[in-house]
Amino acid sequence: MPAIGGLLVGLMARYGSPKIKGHGIPEAMEAVLTSDSRISARVAIWKPISTVVAIGSGGPFGAEGPIIQTGGALGSLLGQKVSMTASERKVLLACGAAGGMAAIFGTPLAGVILAIELLLFEFRARSFIPLVIATAVATTLRHALIGDGPLFAMDAVSFGLPWNAPAYIVFAVLIGFVAVGFSKLLFLVEDGFDALPIGEVWRPALGGLGLGLIGLIAPQVLGVGYDLITGILNNHFAVTALLSIAVFKTAALLVSLGSGTSGGLLAPMFMTGAALGALFAVCMNALLPGAPLEPAAFALVGMAALFAAASRATFALIVFAFEITRNYDAILPLMLVCVIATGVGILFMRTTIMTEKLARRGLRVHQDFEVDPLERADIGSVMETQPLRIREDARLDSIAPLLGMSKQASAHCDALVVVDADEALVGILTRSDVLRAQTEHIDNSLTAGVLCTRNPVVAFPDETVREAVHRLLYHDIGRLPVVARHDKTRLVGYIDRAAVIAAHRRGMREDGIQLSANP
Repeated sequence: MPAIGGLLVGLMARYGSPKIKGHGIPEAMEAVLTSDSRISARVAIWKPISTVVAIGSGGPFGAEGPIIQTGGALGSLLGQKVSMTASERKVLLACGAAGGMAAIFGTPLAGVILAIELLLFEFRARSFIPLVIATAVATTLRHALIGDGPLFAMDAVSFGLPWNAPAYIVFAVLIGFVAVGFSKLLFLVEDGFDALPIGEVWRPALGGLGLGLIGLIAPQVLGVGYDLITGILNNHFAVTALLSIAVFKTAALLVSLGSGTSGGLLAPMFMTGAALGALFAVCMNALLPGAPLEPAAFALVGMAALFAAASRATFALIVFAFEITRNYDAILPLMLVCVIATGVGILFMRTTIMTEKLARRGLRVHQDFEVDPLERADIGSVMETQPLRIREDARLDSIAPLLGMSKQASAHCDALVVVDADEALVGILTRSDVLRAQTEHIDNSLTAGVLCTRNPVVAFPDETVREAVHRLLYHDIGRLPVVARHDKTRLVGYIDRAAVIAAHRRGMREDGIQLSANP
């Protein structure tokens, strides 16, 4: 049956859309990065169908990755039908993805954060407000149609902090290495299937055949397995069963997903992480008699930490695990384990399980959220407070030396601020203005007031340097006179490209980034 399902998915990928292969999130990220957030209607149609076929025929997948891609495709299609910018369309795509995840799992907060961490790469009001509305509506509909209980009901459990903190730290390091190994092994399996001398249509069928063979040994790993996750979180399985789930669920996922079929990563990684967490607690209790480690507690943090370390969507997974269990006592151990495991992943993986495919295609995904140094600096702190200025009645033959355009040059700058007799701002005179005048006119009696650009674009000292950069780029100019807000003719400074670079350099020093002459 899994082989038949794989063959059907292969045919859908061949004649429907190749974008349906895989777990869906990298494809949604690629649309944001390369296609102005445009996803074709074929993806919206074939992705859910292929996922239903893959899971229904025994695939060990979850619905979260496909629903993120499908919801994102629906949001993108709406954005393509309505006139809007690429940034606005990206927000709609993210709203569809976050709303789909919230509807599947009943996790509105995690849906918002996951969309921010994996799709938007920004945290701004223009995207945050629509995301919250989308997930709130989706979760409300879920409650009306399915119910409002937690996805994984969990009995009361003691997490044992602070006494069990060392055990959580050790487990965090171990699960971090598991995440690294899992990610690398998945792409190794994918490369192996790609190297096979058979058509792409047949690879998911071959993967399905391997999945069926695994299912003969461990049939419990077939399908989504939400009931198994609930059982692990409530200590319903013995050690042998936990070991079987951890090993065979991982093998099933690697073989089937690596072959190019359609399905989500989150649920199977949850199951593996939960089984490993419970196994760790049981083993530690056996090695250290009297150790008060609760298997259910480690199962919960393990299922979140494995995916967090592999994807680096750490904040989303902390909130996600809390929302699906609604156990507030889990927050501290979740934070501790997920963050340490993610740190291990960062140390030993340049990419993530979400971005490796994109990196191989030459795309770079910047997932760090950081404040631009130009946003931290105001213009008043970097501007030249005593810019070189000339009177508006200055003649052409006296201006050229100031700009380094004659043998008698006394200075070298690109522009001069032109002021009147009362030191009020008149305009900006550039080297280009003077060169044009020298080329077109012989008359050296022309004055700065005639040659300069009057009513120039200005900046204010309390604005950020980023605002000044936007103005420079929009008007395609290289410098801005800085004036007082209450009087736009009162010159207080001058900012140019050199000042912008100085502001950026200062921000790098504040962040401890070493400047080097070599790349």
